[in-house]
Amino acid sequence: MTWTTTADPDAFDAAAGAFLRARPVAHTMLLSVAATVRATGADAYGDHPPRYGWWRETAEVGAAYLWTPPRPVLLSATPERAASALADTLTEEAHHVPGVGGDLAAVDAFAATWLRHHGGTARTGERNRLHRLGMLRPPRPGPPGAARPATTADRALVLEWFADFATDAGTVPPCDARTVDDRIAHGRVLLWEDGGRPVEMAAHTGAEDGITCVAPVHTPPELRGRGYAGAVTAALSQAARDAGAREVLLFTDLANPTANALYRRLGYAPVTDRVVVEFSGTDLAGVGDGQGRE
Repeated sequence: MTWTTTADPDAFDAAAGAFLRARPVAHTMLLSVAATVRATGADAYGDHPPRYGWWRETAEVGAAYLWTPPRPVLLSATPERAASALADTLTEEAHHVPGVGGDLAAVDAFAATWLRHHGGTARTGERNRLHRLGMLRPPRPGPPGAARPATTADRALVLEWFADFATDAGTVPPCDARTVDDRIAHGRVLLWEDGGRPVEMAAHTGAEDGITCVAPVHTPPELRGRGYAGAVTAALSQAARDAGAREVLLFTDLANPTANALYRRLGYAPVTDRVVVEFSGTDLAGVGDGQGRE
């Protein structure tokens, strides 16, 4: 029962890719982040390269993780004993872990072991629910206006809204415009225009293995409550399907009942919940520089 860790994305894909793709909906976040790193480069999410790992109890891979400092470690579907063992492994490698995200039981097991090694406290930073699109039901009647693909002329606004979304969600804003530029170039960002001006944005990650995730969906605060979010999400969801996505997914904040109800009305059904725990007051937490022994 051991973890193998690496900074090599190709080694990770060779070892754990089949495990992740066997459950592509549940593992959409890891698959999407790994694909972005392969397409954009090791600095896609920050100055420090990602770390990867896979766990074997038998000959088969039974869990995996991906970490893009300074963000939390992302866990696949992971047995509790494997999550605990990963906290031991990352401690032995002297990594500075600011938090961990995944299924509740796995996150709790990792956090308990991490705090036993390093002290401090853990707090729940996010509680999200993964949804998948069934039969799309666009809002009727919809708000005034129409959707259109963002272009390079909209780049500054799109970057601003990506950053605003991250700030609202309490997550790390995009540190590199290349990932946003790639979405614009491939038509994966839609703007809803009303009266000749953009009032709403939605984007999706691209159909990695036939699966795409809608994120972010952002409305400026002064324009909320007018139906723009539902309209642009429906338009983007249809565009993703038209582009070949077999599955269209999105995450919602469980603390936002309005958004959860909206996406259910559009045809999204719950799949699973996930949680992100953040560490503070530990001897390593909060640094998140990804440095450790290779």
